[in-house]
This record gives sequence, C-alpha cells and structure tokens, in this order.
Amino acid sequence: MLNTTGGILIVAALSICSTRQVFAQGSAAEEPQIQQGKAVYQHWCTPCHGAGRGNPGTAALAAKYKGREPAVPAVLEERADVTPAVTRGFVRRGVSVMAPFRKTEISDAELDALAAYLARRR
Repeated sequence: MLNTTGGILIVAALSICSTRQVFAQGSAAEEPQIQQGKAVYQHWCTPCHGAGRGNPGTAALAAKYKGREPAVPAVLEERADVTPAVTRGFVRRGVSVMAPFRKTEISDAELDALAAYLARRR
C-alpha cells in the first residue's frame, strides 16, 4: 500500500511523462514545416545572412550589435529573439538595403515556414 506522498509522486511522474509525450508529438508535427523553413532560409536568406565572411546582412547585423551585452549573434539562425512577426515584416517590407520579397518569390506558406524555422530557438 502506498502512502499519500508515494501516490502523489507517482501521479506527478505520470503527468511529466504524458507532458513530454505531447510535446514530442507536437515537435514531430512541426518538423515538416521547420524543414521547409530551413530550405527557404538556405535558398533565399543564406547568401546575405549566412555564417562566414562576405555576407552583407550578417556583416550589417554584426556592426549593429557590436559590443552589446549580452552578445547578440549576427547570424539569424543563431538568434533566439527573432519572432515570426519580425520575420514576416522584414521579408515582406524589407529593411535598410534589404529589398522586400514578393509573394511570387516567397509564398505566404513558405514565409510561415521560414518564420517558424527562425523562431524554433525561442
């Protein structure tokens, strides 16, 4: 026979396992969208925002955030603060020397996938 504390611990353990399973299922369901977003990023964004030298978007962000504490990564894929709304706004309206992307270039579904991909670290 279990005492009250033992019963509570078992219920808590089962609850944690169930919660993990739900999150794992949610992650699996999001995986195709994340993969599509990664493909969109690699095709359209990497030339300017990828890691490495000579990428104007990454260089501009590195200059903008130079010396900031805490440090802000210049490579968009490494950021944890890029919200879907920010991604959609910058892609559709452009910013600074970045031209806007039309729906004929990046569809709304592709933009949603891109936004999900960049927000995955949040």
